[in-house]
Amino acid sequence: MSGKKLAIAIPTSFISDTPHLREKTAKVGLIGRAAAVFRVDEIIVFLDTTEKSKQKKEADFIMLLLSYLETPQYLRKRFFKLDSRLQYAGILPPLRTPHHPLNRKSRKLKVGEYREGVTVSKTREGVLVDIGVEHPALMRENQWGLGKRLTLQVVAVDERIEVQAVGRDQVSGYWGYRVKLETHSFGSLVENGKFDLVIATSKIGIRFEDTAEKMGEHWRKADYKLVSFGAPARGLHEIAKDEGFDLNDLADYVVNMVPNQGTETVRTEEALFASLAVFNVQFGW
Repeated sequence: MSGKKLAIAIPTSFISDTPHLREKTAKVGLIGRAAAVFRVDEIIVFLDTTEKSKQKKEADFIMLLLSYLETPQYLRKRFFKLDSRLQYAGILPPLRTPHHPLNRKSRKLKVGEYREGVTVSKTREGVLVDIGVEHPALMRENQWGLGKRLTLQVVAVDERIEVQAVGRDQVSGYWGYRVKLETHSFGSLVENGKFDLVIATSKIGIRFEDTAEKMGEHWRKADYKLVSFGAPARGLHEIAKDEGFDLNDLADYVVNMVPNQGTETVRTEEALFASLAVFNVQFGW
C-alpha cells in the first residue's frame, strides 16, 4: 500500500427523499459500490440537519448497510443478526473486491494470499479462524479474543491451513473501505479530520477543468484526501451556511464536477460516480 488515503463524506439526508426501504437500500448500495470501484479507503457519514435524533436513526441505517456490504459474504452471518433494516439486502450489488474471494475450497488456497476471517474458538495450539473455506484455519497467535474480525495471510497449506494476522496496510492492492460516523457537523469533520486536501463538490463551484492542473498537483502531494458531497435537497453550500461556515473557507476547492447538467439536481450517488471517475482518470491513486 502507498500509505495515502482517500475518504469521501456523504450527508445522511441523501436518502431522506426516498420513502421506501427497498429504494433506500439500493441508493446506499450504489454508494458502497462506487467506493469499491474507485478504491475509497473511508466512507464518512455526517449529520447535516438540525433534526439530529431523526438523522441519527437514518445514519445508523446507512452505516449498517455499508458495513454489511463491505463484509465478505462468508462472514456476514457471524456479524449481522436478523434485522428488519436488512430486509432488502439481497438487492445490494456485490463488491467483487479482492477481500471478497469466490474460492470456498481449502485445496485452492495458496501460501501468501490474504483473507478476512473471524476467530471462532481456541485450542492448545492457538486460535481457529473462519476464513470462508470448509474448515477453520489455525492461527498460532492466541492473543485475540473470540468473534474478532482480522485480516489474515495464509502461511501453510499442507496438513492443515495456517494463517497469521496482518495489518490491512500490509496488503498490496485495494482491501475495502471503512465506515465512520461524524455526529457533530460537516464543519467539525473538515476542521478536525487532519486532511491534507479537502474537495467540496457543488453545482455552485469552479468548473473542474478550470482548476484541474492546480488541484492535480495538490492531490498527488496529499496523503489524506477528502472528497465531500451534498444531498439533492441541500448542497454543501447550504449545509455549511446552516452550520455557520462559508464552504469556501472550509474546503481547498469547491468544484463543479457535472457542468451543464441536464437535470435540476444530481443525486449523491450519481455525483459520486461522476466525480470519482474524473479524479481517477485525471489524477489516479
